[in-house]
Amino acid sequence: MSLIHVSNLTFAYDGSYDNIFENVSFQIDTNWKLGFTGRNGRGKTTFLNLLLGKYEYSGFISADVCFEYFPFQVQDKEKQTLDIVEDIAPDYLLWELMRELSLLKVSDEVLYRPFNSLSNGEQTKVMLAALFLKENNFLLIDEPTNHLDMEARTIVSNYLNGKSGFILVSHDRAFLDNCVDHILSINKTNIEIQKGNFSAWWENKQRQDHFEVEENEKLRKDIKRLSEAAKRTSEWSHEVEKTKNGTRNSGSKVDKGYIGHKAEKMMKRSKSMEQRQQSAIEEKSRLLKNVESSDSLKISQLDYHKTQLCELEKISIYYGEKQVCREVSFIIEKGDRIALAGQNGSGKSSIIKLINGEDISYTGTFRKGSQLKISYVSQDTSHLQGDLSDYAQTHGIDESLFKAILRKLDFSREQFGKNIADFSGGQKKKVLVAKSLCERAHLLIWDEPLNFIDVISRMQIEELLLDYEPTILFVEHDQEFCRKIATKLVKL
Repeated sequence: MSLIHVSNLTFAYDGSYDNIFENVSFQIDTNWKLGFTGRNGRGKTTFLNLLLGKYEYSGFISADVCFEYFPFQVQDKEKQTLDIVEDIAPDYLLWELMRELSLLKVSDEVLYRPFNSLSNGEQTKVMLAALFLKENNFLLIDEPTNHLDMEARTIVSNYLNGKSGFILVSHDRAFLDNCVDHILSINKTNIEIQKGNFSAWWENKQRQDHFEVEENEKLRKDIKRLSEAAKRTSEWSHEVEKTKNGTRNSGSKVDKGYIGHKAEKMMKRSKSMEQRQQSAIEEKSRLLKNVESSDSLKISQLDYHKTQLCELEKISIYYGEKQVCREVSFIIEKGDRIALAGQNGSGKSSIIKLINGEDISYTGTFRKGSQLKISYVSQDTSHLQGDLSDYAQTHGIDESLFKAILRKLDFSREQFGKNIADFSGGQKKKVLVAKSLCERAHLLIWDEPLNFIDVISRMQIEELLLDYEPTILFVEHDQEFCRKIATKLVKL
C-alpha cells in the first residue's frame, strides 16, 4: 500500500480568471477502487491530467506510483491488436493477457485481427486488459462505459470489481455501485472522499443537503427577525434622543443626561443586533456551499391526433449485402416510453434512422403517422459550434427557454459566451437534449442521450420524463435510467 498526497492544489487554465481547483488537499490509498464523480465541467478530466503531469499547478502532488491513463491513444488502428497490446504493456506475458481477456469474455482471436476491425466494446476491453497487465501502476480510467452496451457494462463492472488501484470516472450509477469502494467527488466548493459505493455517497449527500437547506431556512427567518428588531430599536433610540430637548408646549424640564444615557444604551443594543444579523448572514453564506441546483425542468409536447404514431412490421435493415437486424416488429403509441435494447451492432441506431426519415434500405412494412413531428438527439456532437444564441436562432427554438434549461442543467452564465465547440463532452450532450426539449414535437427520439452527462443531470432528465410523460423512443445503456423510464422494452 502507498498513498497519493494532494496538498493545497490550485489550478486555472491560461487566460481564465477562475480557478478549477483552489487549495485542495486530500489523500488516496493506491489499493482503493475509487469512483470519481461530479457535474460536467467541474474538472474531473483536468484532475486526471494534473496527476499525469500535463499541466503546471501550484501546490503539491506526491505519489510512489506511475499513473496510466485509459483510454490509451492508438496511433495506428490498422495494426494487429496484439501489437497494440505490446505498445501499451511491452513486458506483458501472453498467458496473463489470455487470462484477462477471458475475464472480460473476449475471444483471444481478436488479438490476430486489425485493431480497427474490433467493435468499440472489444477495443475498450482489450485496452483495459492490457493496462491491468502493468503492475505497480495506478490506473486513471476515464469514462469507459460510453461505447459499451448494457451486457458489456455488466461484464466490465464485474471485471473491475475484482481489481484495485484505480480511479474510475463514470456517470453510470449501477456500474459504479458494483465496482468501487470509495467515492471521490468534486463538489461546488471542495473535493471530498467518502468510503462506500455511489449509492452510499448519494444518500449521505442528500442527507447533508437536507440539513443545509433546513439550517438555511432557520437562518433566513432569524435574519429577518433580527433585522426587524434592529430597525425597531434604532427607531426607539432616535425617538428617545429627540426627547432630550423636551416637548415645546409641555413647559417641563427634561433630564438630558438620563435620556442621553438611555438613548445610548438603546443604540448599543441596536448595534449589537446589527452585528448578530451580520454574523448570521456570514454563517448563511457558508451553508448551501455544496447543495446542487437540481430544479425541475418543464416541457410541452405536442398532442398527436391519433393514438398510434408509428408501426414497424417485420422490418429487416441492410447495408449493402449485410443484414443488421431481422424482422423487427413494434408499435409506438401516444404516451409510450420505449427503450430500444440490444448489443452493439444489433441495429438500434438503424431503426432510429428509419423512423426519423433517413434513407435506409429495408424490407417489411413501415407506417408513420401523417404530419408527425419528431425531435431527434443523435449520438454525434462533433458538428456543434458557434455560440448558444446563434444555435437557438438557427434551430428556431425559444432562446430564453433553451438557456433556462441549460442553467438548470448546471451551465454557468459565463458558459453562455463560449464557443460550443469548446464545451466538454457532457455539456455538448446537454445542448442537444435542451434543444430537443424546446422543440414542439409529437415524438422524441433519443439515441444514447446520456453519454458523458453527469449523474445529477441524468436524475433531472429522469424526473422530467416521469412528470410530463412525453412519447419517447430511446437507446440508452444506463441500467438505472432504463429501469425508471421505460414503459416498454424492444430488444433486438
